Amino acid sequence: MTIQIPAAGRRGMASQAGMNFQEISELEKRVLVPTYDRLPILAVGGEGCYLYDEAGKKYLDFLAGLAVNSLGYAHPEIMAVLRDERETLLHVSNLLYHRYQAPLAAELARLTGLDRAFFANSGTEAVEGALKLARAYARKRHPGEPFERYEILAVENSFHGRTFGALAATWPSKYRQPFEPLVPGVRFVRQNDVAHLVESFGPRTAAVIVEVIQGEGGVVELREDFLKAAQELSRANDSLLVADEIQCGLGRTGRWFAFQKFGISPDVVLVAKPLAAGLPLAAIVAREAVAQAFSPGMHGTTFGGGPLQCRLALKVLEILGRPGFLARVSEVGGYLRRRLEELKQEFPVIRTVRGEGLMVAAELGAPCKAVVRQALEAGVLLNCTQEKVLRFLPPLVVERQHVEELLRVLKPILAALSAPPAEASAEKKEVPA
Repeated sequence: MTIQIPAAGRRGMASQAGMNFQEISELEKRVLVPTYDRLPILAVGGEGCYLYDEAGKKYLDFLAGLAVNSLGYAHPEIMAVLRDERETLLHVSNLLYHRYQAPLAAELARLTGLDRAFFANSGTEAVEGALKLARAYARKRHPGEPFERYEILAVENSFHGRTFGALAATWPSKYRQPFEPLVPGVRFVRQNDVAHLVESFGPRTAAVIVEVIQGEGGVVELREDFLKAAQELSRANDSLLVADEIQCGLGRTGRWFAFQKFGISPDVVLVAKPLAAGLPLAAIVAREAVAQAFSPGMHGTTFGGGPLQCRLALKVLEILGRPGFLARVSEVGGYLRRRLEELKQEFPVIRTVRGEGLMVAAELGAPCKAVVRQALEAGVLLNCTQEKVLRFLPPLVVERQHVEELLRVLKPILAALSAPPAEASAEKKEVPA
């Protein structure tokens, strides 16, 4: 049965009305580079925590565009910014000023406790810029050393992006091997192994880059002692600590940034995904001395920090910063985790539940790709990472009622996975002659 799509959910449907799912999918097979294993949905609209397909079926979204749509779909204040005709500029080059870039940089500096921002288009571009900045800083600060500081320490299980520099700092071999040799100079440290971090840190180390919570890695949190050791080593050696907050930042954990849980102070913080409410925008935020390692002409971008993106980002930060918003993220996230823990007691296929705020995972004892497909058929959009990890990244406006709706769909799927094989059950029922 289909439903009536609300007005907000219908926006954008008219231009696609001439082609149905079958026609679009067949066309894509002929004309798109085959880099995505898409789910069989032709998305045409959305409202709140729900997406709508061409037939009007709604899907509860616990993926949020891979943590991008933190305010859900058709948020009235975001839509008001998009409809405002007083501003006619979609783009000006970074050779000119516009009204929104500097105020956004100031706000990001305030929130991170740092000083200056550089705007890019995507998370991987932010990582690329940060790696360049680390090397530039090392050369500026230590010009007379008999060795060159260029090495970057990354953490096993990390994911920092798909461009060559970011990919060099990304751990899984399935991403790296098809494109090797990659950018040299990156070394990997065993996850949460302080002794290995100390051993790996040397006179050539320019920076350590960390995801406080590794999202693509299965929602795995780095330990406090590991993060504090990374900060202490960086400070003692005048190297940089770079916090990749692209997925776990900007309210996802119930804090502005995941690193704030441990009281550490990175030299560089990277943000992207939800920053501009779905439009491409990323930022490198750095302390003053680090930012000054770049001078005009050393780094740049054509589209980064455009007027519309920056204006939307200011609105996003305003909404996230309202009294009680992040506290509610923590509250609903804690409720989601508790309810998943209850499912774990009921269904042994769930091995571990972990995460913080609305960045939560349930690791299964079986591959979870089929779970994602079955949940989709039942009207819930989920994600599977690391083969066996269900990752929950709903919009930050999700409520307890949405958690209960999710559980109603998951329970029969997990029950079937937890049940013993039919053959084994039949054998147990046989009575010896």
